[in-house]
Amino acid sequence: MTNPVDLVEIWRGDLRECVHQGHALVCDETGQIVEAWGDPETLIYPRSSCKMVQALPLLESGAGAHLTDEQLALACASHQGAAIHTDRVRAWLRDLDLTDDALRCGPQMPSDKEARNALIRASDAPCQFHNNCSGKHAGFLTLTKHLNAGAEYHEIDHPVQQACKAAFEDVSGETSPMFGIDGCSAPNHACTLHGLARAMAFFASASERSDTRSQAATRLTQAMVAHPDLVAGETRACTELMRAMDGRVAIKTGAEGVFIAIVPEKRMGVALKIADGATRASECAIAAILVKLGVLDADHSAAKARLSPPIQNRRGITTGQIRPVAALA
Repeated sequence: MTNPVDLVEIWRGDLRECVHQGHALVCDETGQIVEAWGDPETLIYPRSSCKMVQALPLLESGAGAHLTDEQLALACASHQGAAIHTDRVRAWLRDLDLTDDALRCGPQMPSDKEARNALIRASDAPCQFHNNCSGKHAGFLTLTKHLNAGAEYHEIDHPVQQACKAAFEDVSGETSPMFGIDGCSAPNHACTLHGLARAMAFFASASERSDTRSQAATRLTQAMVAHPDLVAGETRACTELMRAMDGRVAIKTGAEGVFIAIVPEKRMGVALKIADGATRASECAIAAILVKLGVLDADHSAAKARLSPPIQNRRGITTGQIRPVAALA
């Protein structure tokens, strides 16, 4: 990852104690860069930030024609395993006449406190539907059933993953040079940060076109902004910031410091990558860019919680602050 630039600073008193570097850019509907920080051509794994791209074949194929917007939001989600997420995924599996065993994402302890504590009190183990990617995998299973394909839908040569790769390369405008296996066992295809932003700009401008892929992109974006609580969950940046923008913008985080935004009113896509993978920095940087684009109010409580949150010690004393660099202002 070459030539990252300072994006987020950590101050303690009058000393800049830490700095998070990375890359970010804004792309317009033609694929051109509007503004950039760092190297737009740096190669990354988008991780979970590209789940809406992976969901395109679900709608394009007709497999998801009957799905609700709630289910489509879950297909794009990295949820925290709260009841509002797991109840819906289990119901989706029942609709497919499948059980938890059909999933290939692996079990995961919920990050939702109430759900996690309930499992602990019951001396119960988490299931695969608790996995933060279980909605995406329910979408994969829906497409698998539609295609009458094999059970190992997560494998790179499976028709589901081949369709996802083709869609990813099309909307990013790039041939992916490699793939890695994500935390949920599905392939994740590498692209440049520019390619990821280009893909998000495709989604942002999709409502102006009538082709099948654009119609699918529009519906997925609309599902995300209509159900921000399903895309992530309470206290999470994706949920709180989408609510703060009143459905005008869809945003999605990815592991290792990736974040994207889909901005339909400006027909722009945003992509960023924090070099050291820090979530606190990616949330701060995406909030700063959204404020800079004029779609997020800097005075909104959700924005303040990411733009300049105080750092407190264990006695509740404010000892420092996280804040974006001046170049993002």
